[in-house]
Amino acid sequence: MEEIYSKMVNEAMAAQWADVNIIKEKRGHEFKIKHAKGYVDVANKMEAVGKQDPSVIKLHKDSINAHFDILSELTKTVRPEDDPFVEHYQTPAILEILYKEDPEFRKSVEKFIQTIEKSEALIGKEVLRRYGGFYGPTCVVDFALIPGSTSNIVNRILKNVDIPIAHKQAILASKSWGMNTSYGFGEKFTNAIEAGKSLNEAIKEEIEMIKFIYDKPIDAQAKLMDDFGHESFDVRKYMGEYKKKMEPAVAAAMESEVHYGNIVTIPAYCVGDIAHHVAQSTFNMCKDDVVMGVIEAVSTVMDNTLRSNVKNFKNEYEVLSLATGSTAAATECILELDGFNAPTVVDLLTKRFHNYVQLYPTRGAAAELHNHDFMDMIYRGWKLIDKARRVKNGSDAPITPKIGNFKVDLDPIFKNEVIMNPQRYAYPACAITVRFSALMRLADYPCLLTSEPVTATMMTNIIALHKETPGAPARVCKDCATACLVDFRHQYCQYREAV
Repeated sequence: MEEIYSKMVNEAMAAQWADVNIIKEKRGHEFKIKHAKGYVDVANKMEAVGKQDPSVIKLHKDSINAHFDILSELTKTVRPEDDPFVEHYQTPAILEILYKEDPEFRKSVEKFIQTIEKSEALIGKEVLRRYGGFYGPTCVVDFALIPGSTSNIVNRILKNVDIPIAHKQAILASKSWGMNTSYGFGEKFTNAIEAGKSLNEAIKEEIEMIKFIYDKPIDAQAKLMDDFGHESFDVRKYMGEYKKKMEPAVAAAMESEVHYGNIVTIPAYCVGDIAHHVAQSTFNMCKDDVVMGVIEAVSTVMDNTLRSNVKNFKNEYEVLSLATGSTAAATECILELDGFNAPTVVDLLTKRFHNYVQLYPTRGAAAELHNHDFMDMIYRGWKLIDKARRVKNGSDAPITPKIGNFKVDLDPIFKNEVIMNPQRYAYPACAITVRFSALMRLADYPCLLTSEPVTATMMTNIIALHKETPGAPARVCKDCATACLVDFRHQYCQYREAV
């Protein structure tokens, strides 16, 4: 298995550095689609080894190539306002391929849609709670089943649908790691209420929208983009071309009996680096040297930590856990350099959230999702760093967090010229909040810290070993920072009840 572990590390870090290196080179400049070619190139080197199913790897690679090629034909760039949605055009197309190729799956989806119609009480309660901020900061499109998430609500509706369990799991996966349209539950309800409509009218609009995204995913996504005012390229042409290009890969995966829950998810998560992570918004954000320094330092911590432990892994899940755990520890370490820590920040952002709800009742359904991701990450890192500080006690030994039996190498942070010299980026005598302010920028956009290209690449490798098991959503307690430190909402999670 060491070959698998080494491959996972090499491919994931190649994806990470392809992003980081081009961002560092082009930050402050105008983004072009061609700037993401490095990420495409490293993805194309992925091959199945050992017991991995080649059709799973094919879904990943073909989707990246289709995405890059189609965008290159349709536009030269993507404006920042449109870039969050570039990873939302894949799952709708994949679902429609499955609807056509497997009429039984389509029948199951139709039964699910009928049950949505009958779930007015559940949907009404949940969208009202989201509108009022009942759950605190949450992630409407979370890859787990946390309170307030779309996955949480879909899971509860699915419990009342009489269809095969594999179909339930596929439907659930399509709105978690799979991104079936850009719609977040509660958006229609919120806007209807604020426009002066009654609760009954608002709930009916919400239900019709939810039914629409499953019944006609491509049409629903196109309509959402029309309403949003998308300008960068023709989304209908994109989805039409993407659907054609992906039919062979989907057919191969079906032939190989890959779980539909994996077929609907793998193609979506892996394309976000093209015009979303490597994008104008990122180039703009990373003009700041400290923001760029944080991304580089955290990436190097992850790289060093993974490579030094390749011979120590006992299973493929440990590789992913160490990747995400190392960046959590690294980010918390940088936060603590300015005297802050996760409990402080979670308290701050949770209080801010409740003010934000009152200021902006029609806030986007996804507004706080990355704040939520960031808080979860630093909370995990804080627990690791706190334990390491106790072990270190009064000695001169470096802080060395451990994830299981694996040591995290934080040395790249202390060797980073930018991170360790904040006085160069503010009034020199008072530069005590510089790194924290950079982290607050990243709290809105932690995708290269969590890291999405790494988790997407590693999850594809893991699923290639376990094609029959749906990889999403995560059926575990996420240890949500706000739930652990501020809000009392654990009882509303669905991770133990996942279909």
